[in-house]
Amino acid sequence: MTNPATSAPPLFGRALCAMVTPFTEAGALDLPGAQLLAVRLVSEGCDGLVLSGTTGESPTTSDAEKAALVAAVREAVGDGVPLVSGVGTFDTRHTVELARQAEQAGADGMLVVSPYYSRPPQDALEAHFREVADASGLPLVLYDIPGRTGTRIEPETLIRLAEHPRIVAVKDCSYDFLGTQKVLGRTDLAYYAGCDEHILALYAVGAAGYVSTVANVVPAQLRAILDAFEAGDTAGAARLQQRATPLIELMMAAGLPGTVTTKALLNSLGLPGGSVRAPLRDAGRGAVDGLVAAYEEFVAG
Repeated sequence: MTNPATSAPPLFGRALCAMVTPFTEAGALDLPGAQLLAVRLVSEGCDGLVLSGTTGESPTTSDAEKAALVAAVREAVGDGVPLVSGVGTFDTRHTVELARQAEQAGADGMLVVSPYYSRPPQDALEAHFREVADASGLPLVLYDIPGRTGTRIEPETLIRLAEHPRIVAVKDCSYDFLGTQKVLGRTDLAYYAGCDEHILALYAVGAAGYVSTVANVVPAQLRAILDAFEAGDTAGAARLQQRATPLIELMMAAGLPGTVTTKALLNSLGLPGGSVRAPLRDAGRGAVDGLVAAYEEFVAG
């Protein structure tokens, strides 16, 4: 396994943001807001953007909204910024339709989560991913988050799927560090930390980078972790990761979904976010005050 500091840049870049989907006060898709947010994220250190993931409220946005979001963000950031569109659902046929739609809308890749709730066995799961990968010309990022889907993409399944020419990467929220290292050691899959507390740990053992929700509000600060490591300042990278811990914990592990906490912070900072869609509910005043305090302490250094 090559060192991230000396290897060629991954296909989608190293620092990716799982971008929220801004909504208007009336609850409609806010395409101008999405464009403003996307441009800011790229200008402050994000190599690429992941649209319509869970953070982007994909369960409650329509197919047409997903396509419109890709097209609008592409217009705003240009052709040089990789855009990965979330297309995963619990239905293989629908996922295939979304994969083809994402390609037509201008995405560079697609994020495909394990079918949730139905909990398919590993052979059915593998067949699902292969069918989606065969449905378009886009490279595919597998999203392994068993805490939400109920189904782990087992390491041996990932190793087999890596043989497919368009299955190129994994967003890893498995919390299985040993299993992740097994796949890293036996495949060329580009691994992205999907849990912000694992950014440095996974990068140090050969991951490609991260797909971060927290990057919506602190893109430059998270990018600095990778930059410090690449520069050989491992102690500095560790300090930056540790300093981010209170904000990461409040945003991702304090009882509210990351979409809710992220939009609360973006709104407080005067950036495009808007409300979340039901069944999610916006953060209360107390939670917002705590998030703002943690954010201010982190960015103050």
